[in-house]
Amino acid sequence: MWLNTAGAEGQFDRLPVLAEELVHQQVAVIAAPSAAATLAAKAATTTIPIVFAVAEDPVKLGHVASLARPGGNLTGINFFSVELVAKRLELLHELVPRAARVAVLVNPPVGWSDRAEKELEAGARALGLQIQILNATSSREIDAAFAALVRERVDALFVTPGAFFNGRRVNWPPWRRATRFP
Repeated sequence: MWLNTAGAEGQFDRLPVLAEELVHQQVAVIAAPSAAATLAAKAATTTIPIVFAVAEDPVKLGHVASLARPGGNLTGINFFSVELVAKRLELLHELVPRAARVAVLVNPPVGWSDRAEKELEAGARALGLQIQILNATSSREIDAAFAALVRERVDALFVTPGAFFNGRRVNWPPWRRATRFP
């Protein structure tokens, strides 16, 4: 069974309760497509297999003992998002070479770390870009972030990876309303 934020209606604090429900149902396996879902599932069971997909190093996140020998009941995929954040910024710069001011949409509690921010800042310095980090932990804050980036006339938007934003990409009114940045 999937343990994700869609089932929690975007509320990460509901994940532990949902994980407990899956354990109570005695599901065969739990698929956890985010760090928050993985932590909730890991706290709920040590016997049901958990398959995770995370953006950061699963060892540093405390999901597994090592990449070679995960141990326990967890296994999964690391997308190396932190390691690739500077490269993604470089690709954005290649796509929009005139962009000098880049807004970065971040969900601080989930899927973003100090290490990722340092990598992004180093990449921006190397490319001569100015970045502005906009935090969003709810749909309302996403709308506010879009209003800020339009008001402040940034040249491009860099959305950090993770389940929080991925789960909202279809439902974001700004994507449907905006045809271009001013």
